[in-house]
Amino acid sequence: MDRPYNVLFLCTGNSARSILAEALMTHWGRGRFRGFSAGSFPTGRVNPHALALLERMKIPVEGARSKSWDEFAAPGAPELDFVITVCDNAAGEVCPVWPGQPMTAHWGVEDPAAVTGSELEVTNAFRQAFNALEHRIKAFTALPVASLERLKLQQHLDEIGRSLPPAGG
Repeated sequence: MDRPYNVLFLCTGNSARSILAEALMTHWGRGRFRGFSAGSFPTGRVNPHALALLERMKIPVEGARSKSWDEFAAPGAPELDFVITVCDNAAGEVCPVWPGQPMTAHWGVEDPAAVTGSELEVTNAFRQAFNALEHRIKAFTALPVASLERLKLQQHLDEIGRSLPPAGG
């Protein structure tokens, strides 16, 4: 392939989990993969806890914004190779028709933005979501995507979605 694989992460609000996944995919993709994110009903703002965590982890966040998935179904949008839902709500919604028939998967992650409590509890929830996404993205970017046939690649994507980070990770 003469371009990086484009991976779109979907969530309802596109403010936390999908933003984390977009940044992590671009970072760990190391030029082979490029992350994007969008929401079915975007909040219009990125959760400040997500941005703070990415900055703390030294993951670039420039250009992070909450946007509609309609941007990626429109003419001129990046050609998508993979579309991954990271929240159960988005997984159950009727998605736009994606040009090029990208592969799809569901990697459900608890919503850290829904956590209420102390600052430490909220911070820990964001860290758990980050860890789960990072674990899955590292597993995905390690796959020999170009040499796997489509059915086997789909099996790997589904299996990654069921995996959890190691304890303490």
